[in-house]
Amino acid sequence: MKRSHTLTFVTAAALFVWAGMIVGISFIEAPIKFTAPGITLPLGLGIGRLVFGVMNKVEIALCSVAILGLLFNHATKKEWTLVSCFTVILLLQTFWLLPALDVRALAIINGNNPGSSNLHFMYVALEFLKFGGLLYTAGVVHKSTILEKHQERLRLHQLQELVS
Repeated sequence: MKRSHTLTFVTAAALFVWAGMIVGISFIEAPIKFTAPGITLPLGLGIGRLVFGVMNKVEIALCSVAILGLLFNHATKKEWTLVSCFTVILLLQTFWLLPALDVRALAIINGNNPGSSNLHFMYVALEFLKFGGLLYTAGVVHKSTILEKHQERLRLHQLQELVS
């Protein structure tokens, strides 16, 4: 099975862009917005709901690109395992954590006190896991293609030596 450099590039690019979004939004924008002058907790939460809602949709699109890239590029078992791990994290965030955090944010925006919760810390922890997994997986995808191409060249060289 031949791997394509183009599909490897597309897959790795999707993973790197996704990792960059996590850094830019989850690790930089989200905490800093609450330090801006005039930003109240309800206003910051309202902005956060919008930003993370859009980010989640883009993450789903990038995850789909990565999965399609692996599907058409003869992915290894290790690649599928890695992609499955952060896809599960994304699904947990999409269908459980983000809706639960949204309910809490709406309660605060409406002046209610929903009480303490560890949901936010869980979301951040999963973002760190997902970020590391995305970077590692991009490296594995690249390395798998390079190794296959190297083995292909080696086989071709051995075949040429046999013929000569």
